[in-house]
Amino acid sequence: MLIYLTDYLSQFVSGFTVFQYITMRAIMTVVTALLISFWIGPKVIRALVRLKVGQSIRDDGPQTHLTKTGTPTMGGVMILFSMSIAILLWGDLGNHYLLIATLTMLGFGLIGLVDDYQKVVFKDPNGMRSRTKFFWQSVVGLISVYALFALAQVPSETQLLIPYMKDTFIHLGAWSMLLGYLVIVGTSNAVNLTDGLDGLAIMPAVMIAAALGVIAYVTGHVYFADYLQIPYIPGVGELAVFCAALAGAGLGFLWFNAHPAQVFMGDVGSLAIGAALGVVAFAVKQELVLFIMGGIFVAETLSVILQVGSYKLRNGKRIFLMAPLHHHFEQKGWHESQVIVRFWIITILLVLIGLASLKIR
Repeated sequence: MLIYLTDYLSQFVSGFTVFQYITMRAIMTVVTALLISFWIGPKVIRALVRLKVGQSIRDDGPQTHLTKTGTPTMGGVMILFSMSIAILLWGDLGNHYLLIATLTMLGFGLIGLVDDYQKVVFKDPNGMRSRTKFFWQSVVGLISVYALFALAQVPSETQLLIPYMKDTFIHLGAWSMLLGYLVIVGTSNAVNLTDGLDGLAIMPAVMIAAALGVIAYVTGHVYFADYLQIPYIPGVGELAVFCAALAGAGLGFLWFNAHPAQVFMGDVGSLAIGAALGVVAFAVKQELVLFIMGGIFVAETLSVILQVGSYKLRNGKRIFLMAPLHHHFEQKGWHESQVIVRFWIITILLVLIGLASLKIR
């Protein structure tokens, strides 16, 4: 919204032209989302406490987590609100990539909100039925990828880029929608599974969002894209503003979610954040790089799949002491803060490896 105001004011004061640059607007978006999170955080937490919106802890999880029963949940609304306002202020609302990414995030956030409501009101730790949740995730995900496919401007938007290899693409055509659907829904659920410890999911999401923001910027910049020999996609650079909003709002939420957490994000936050990362990765054609940078999310998801499969196929035998993976390490004696920080460190390394794909070809 402010992009239009500053464009008008630049006719009178040339200094306002600086706000036409994506880099400047991304910086302002980070700051705006962060400050909004700081401002509304205490208010949201007080409101959740007053409404008795407390987390129900599953009795089959680590016993140390039982002390967290009653901690306010649904704090993800802080993230979505802060992001939405920051995007409205600093984003180019005429950019279809920005609109699709924002609406996808809010759609998954709504699904998570309903799920959290069932957990809180009906005191059911399992929340919405898995089939129902998956159905609505599929609906929103398919609408999102179809919109991106229908509005595609260049052939590279329907290709799969192979990282670390020069000019190597797999032409998918309409099949790219299936890939995008799997990336968006898969990442959404992966972040949801990872969100089991204070700050465990949000900080990796912030780091990955920041990296994807850089990739979105260079992908949408004709000269940088040519220099780095990556596909140039006109207009996709605006997603740098979206990623900046996620990074700023995520850091603001972490202020209140750091161990010991004052509030949990709930499914309203985790499902939305995962979908946001997935839709950006699909739009900038870095699906495989997201797989690398989100290695922690991948490992958490695989641990659940392997655990369930082993339990059913091997007569109750388990691979891990407990799944998802972070609970396994807790059962091995790692303190919660050790698991969190070590997973953060691994994510930093993976994000750097992912960013290296821009240059290593």
